[in-house]
Amino acid sequence: MRRVVVTGGSCLSALGFETDEIFDSLKTFKNKVVRMDAWDVYTQMNTRLACPVTQELPEYPRKKIRGCGRVAVMALASSHKAVEMAGLAEDTSILKSGRMGVAYGSSMGSIDALIDFFSMLKTYDCSGITATSYIKSMPQTCAVNISVFFGLTGRLITTNTACTSGSLAIGQAYEAIKYGKQDVMIAGGAEELNPTESAVFDTLFATSTKNEHPELSPASYDKDRDGLVIGEGAGTLILEEYEHAKARGAHIYAELVGFGNNTDGDHITQPKKETMQMALELAMEDAGISPEQIGYVNGHGTATHHGDIAESWATYNAFKGRSVPLSSLKSYIGHTLGACGGIESWLSINMMNRKWFSPNLNLKNVDPECAPLDYITGYGREMDVEYIMSNNFAFGGINTSLIFRKV
Repeated sequence: MRRVVVTGGSCLSALGFETDEIFDSLKTFKNKVVRMDAWDVYTQMNTRLACPVTQELPEYPRKKIRGCGRVAVMALASSHKAVEMAGLAEDTSILKSGRMGVAYGSSMGSIDALIDFFSMLKTYDCSGITATSYIKSMPQTCAVNISVFFGLTGRLITTNTACTSGSLAIGQAYEAIKYGKQDVMIAGGAEELNPTESAVFDTLFATSTKNEHPELSPASYDKDRDGLVIGEGAGTLILEEYEHAKARGAHIYAELVGFGNNTDGDHITQPKKETMQMALELAMEDAGISPEQIGYVNGHGTATHHGDIAESWATYNAFKGRSVPLSSLKSYIGHTLGACGGIESWLSINMMNRKWFSPNLNLKNVDPECAPLDYITGYGREMDVEYIMSNNFAFGGINTSLIFRKV
């Protein structure tokens, strides 16, 4: 089997776009959640909290992005920065080789384009439909637009699996390289903020309603947590076969050594700790390591009642009762849905390399129903570890686990 390494990466979120800027923001120990006053018009929706990207997105020639809605532009911006970091932006011998592809996902395409189709059905007027309406709204919009932007001729994989879109894309890209089908892959996920996404969770009583105190939510694993907060952004890794990266003198940020993926096969929205545990164990088996070797877990940490409990016990049991250090980045940037796997993987890799791991914000009293893990709090923790794990779980009972090794 071939080794797979990370030679570039980038993420865009409410924390920022530059990695140093993001870590400066993490060390203020304040989240980026705000009250969305514009959402007051939705009288049947309880939450008013969200975590938007407020900075201006990079500008690209219209010809390059005419098929992009906001979600695809964020995906493209993150991927462009990652490709540049990997030293591949101008290397047409690799970009056009057929040995470089893309695996990318989001929960859905751009909502604004979908609204145009809805309007047609309600008003019987097709004037709002344009030549790019479907391109912007289609599930594969991120992967396709990235592929076209860079002129890639390799594999295209789209993973539209809600909260595991980014992590599943990374895992499938890893396997494409590991088994010799590709040499380089752009992999990750993106999501744009829209009140409809908050409404989905609001109907399940899974959103936070601390509307006048956005700084207090989300509170992953805390006994007083009251639900999730939706965010937006994009996260991308450049995965590359080790010898290929070494031959061209690429900088290696980490090695991706393990991937676990399965489904609950039980309930669409209720997580199942037994199969979640199996996904983590599959990743460790794939990596060929024991639980004792993993020094940190980046948890999914949605701050929902059932989700936190199931995830924590799945982790505790997969680690054979070991109280492994764990924190969730969602306490800073909310739940970025299809983007979270990419964002959290890249920031976890950087925490490993910087030997500092961010705390769980708003975690004052661990829920006694959650497993007794080593939940990082306060000012974070300095640790020098060789292996880290990043876990994500999604509607449909889709479970993913990724393991990275320090190089």
